[in-house]
Amino acid sequence: MSVPAASWRFDAIGTPWRIDTSSPLDETAQAEVGAIVDSFDRAWSRFREDSIVTTLSRGGEAQAPPDAAAMLDAYVLLDAATSGAVNPLVGEALARRGYDAAYSFDDRGAVSAPANWRDLLQWDDGALRAEAGVTIDVGALGKGRLVDLVLDAVLPYSRGAAVVDAGGDLRVRGTTQRVALEHPYDTFRAIGVWTLGEGALCASAVNRRAWGDGLHHVLDARTGAPVRQYAATWVVAPDAMTADAVATALFFDGGPELAADWGAEWVRMRTDGSVEWSPRSEAELFL
Repeated sequence: MSVPAASWRFDAIGTPWRIDTSSPLDETAQAEVGAIVDSFDRAWSRFREDSIVTTLSRGGEAQAPPDAAAMLDAYVLLDAATSGAVNPLVGEALARRGYDAAYSFDDRGAVSAPANWRDLLQWDDGALRAEAGVTIDVGALGKGRLVDLVLDAVLPYSRGAAVVDAGGDLRVRGTTQRVALEHPYDTFRAIGVWTLGEGALCASAVNRRAWGDGLHHVLDARTGAPVRQYAATWVVAPDAMTADAVATALFFDGGPELAADWGAEWVRMRTDGSVEWSPRSEAELFL
């Protein structure tokens, strides 16, 4: 087993990244990673005027990004599992609460995401189509998907051992990591540690991307209101997109059932500080 010995740090898609490899990544490898990140961002960012998402918010059709089917098919299952709480057209609801392209943090009130989103957004035959006025947001699983893509890109340069960490979404190959589960109300504390070999660990918490009076990025798409029952989730799964998606679903009823269906293990903390975990979770919790 190789042990990553070199680190490369950079900022992208609004979060800090760290890639640990067995030897330093050369300019070719770094350029390849940069191209993957930029391509993904130009496709899916609702904060960029030149993105496919922004173009489609005006209505029409575009060539589907390579990730479209994998991610949007997963949203169909997320929607069903959470009774509509997770929805890829939650972008306008987030913008109305202040998490908009200008980062205004000006709360203009709650609005629900369209429950009939599958009528307003279609993907097939390499095309992505949307009705005017809807805004795609793939925050429930998009960063995890990008982590998977970046790991696949760096492995050939790192003799099969690497760790990719994008602000709480982590994928490991060929080594072992002990990951602290950060307390959502005290970032200097951990509620436990999870030892991760092959696979991914993704976390989500209401103290990240938070603003205003109790506003944060985890909205219930049915109401446009921030979730109040859970404060943080942690998920281990074979890949980061799955872990990221389940970490979002666990803020709602139906999340544990989806995790079981997708082979993911999890821990979540309620806003009252109590902790729940899946039956086969191997996290070491400090209870």
